[in-house]
Amino acid sequence: MQTTTGQRTMHWLGGALLVSALWLAGSHARAEPQVSAFKLANGMDVVVIPDHRVPVVTHMVWYRAGAADDPWGTSGIAHFLEHLMFKSTGKIKSGEFSRIITRLGGRDNATTTHDTTSYYQRVAKEHLRRVMELEADRMVNLRLVEAEVLTERNVILEERRSGVDANPLSILSEQMLAALYLNHPYHRPSLGWEHEMSALSLKDAQRFYRRFYAPNNAVLVVAGDVTPQEVRPLAQATYGRNKSNPAITPRVRAQEPPAIAARRVHLEDARAGAPLLLRYYRTPSYFSGRPGQAESIELLSWIVGNDDTSRLYRRLVAGNLASTAGTNFDGNALEGGRLACVIIPLPGITLERVESELDAVIADVRQNGVTQEELERAKSALEAQRVFESDNQTTLANRYGQGVTLGRSIADIDAVSTRIQSRTLDDMKQAAGEFLNAQRSVTATLTPTEATGTVPVATKQ
Repeated sequence: MQTTTGQRTMHWLGGALLVSALWLAGSHARAEPQVSAFKLANGMDVVVIPDHRVPVVTHMVWYRAGAADDPWGTSGIAHFLEHLMFKSTGKIKSGEFSRIITRLGGRDNATTTHDTTSYYQRVAKEHLRRVMELEADRMVNLRLVEAEVLTERNVILEERRSGVDANPLSILSEQMLAALYLNHPYHRPSLGWEHEMSALSLKDAQRFYRRFYAPNNAVLVVAGDVTPQEVRPLAQATYGRNKSNPAITPRVRAQEPPAIAARRVHLEDARAGAPLLLRYYRTPSYFSGRPGQAESIELLSWIVGNDDTSRLYRRLVAGNLASTAGTNFDGNALEGGRLACVIIPLPGITLERVESELDAVIADVRQNGVTQEELERAKSALEAQRVFESDNQTTLANRYGQGVTLGRSIADIDAVSTRIQSRTLDDMKQAAGEFLNAQRSVTATLTPTEATGTVPVATKQ
């Protein structure tokens, strides 16, 4: 299954997007979808996103449960249960779920993040009811047996070995999150720590399933060639039969104390291709911040390092100091976001040199803010990005499914574009001064070493 670990490498959008933004700003390639929402009697939220261009639907079920909800000492259980959800129920055999979807000509997947677990199918419209029956069945009727649990546990352990332990950048990011969050459960990897994953049991999975999997803790999203009038009776006939769980309560997590010191991590690994500098700033997210805060940080991220007009690119890449220099803002977590900066210096340029250049760029933005030209360019680029995303059925299903699952209204999700366009120079300077603060950061360096047969060495300072 696809899993978002919170340790992704940076993704930068190129100059083509910015060029497109210049003519797309202020207009839309097509009308925004008329998204609607309603609730079933058992408490399940339903979101419908009409898209009548082709007779295809994207069907998703989101649960308000993720890796940050793993009980202490059982890190990885949310992701483990995601895998186990493809085992048997009273109606289908183990592994049959995905085979049925394939026979219907569709495809399916699932994703675990720190805050959510989601299950996805894309099928022709005529198969929507069948998919809803299958998903509603495993929501409450999952059957787990010891032998299958042990086998699947080996699968997730191998996923960690190949996806994290074999990748120096993933190891570095995992160590950085552990330093960035001292108390909040975001400091644990969503895949889990290997020593705890290896001890996960049938009872652990059953307890997590009973605690979080119920219609009143889930959001159904149907995007595609449907109307709310078509989806409502189908949802009532399938998901509506599942009983709500009165024991479901809002999630309460340990909170992070105020940041008082900058933190550093250094990793030496023979598998690293080149020296690398990575920095995380802890910020508000679209879910945890006040209206406008995350929007301001997203604009700052674009101005500082999101394309070849950005300050970091012009100073480091165009200045022949680095092969890569950019930023990325992750604002889609329930209880906090993260702005990341990454720099790969050119041969002969030290990490200390590029870090000093990064510090200078950040200091200038904090002290002097940004220019009106930079702000307008970033607004146009982000509007273009949103328009392109709105043309993709699956992206829309993810946008609204995640948002509603984390407690946002449709109106609030739709208002992001307006709030971005309303940001001012003063907003930019205030956000930079408050959140691009060294005390809120972890700075990490990755350096290659000669292969010795020993395990990588990570140190915190």
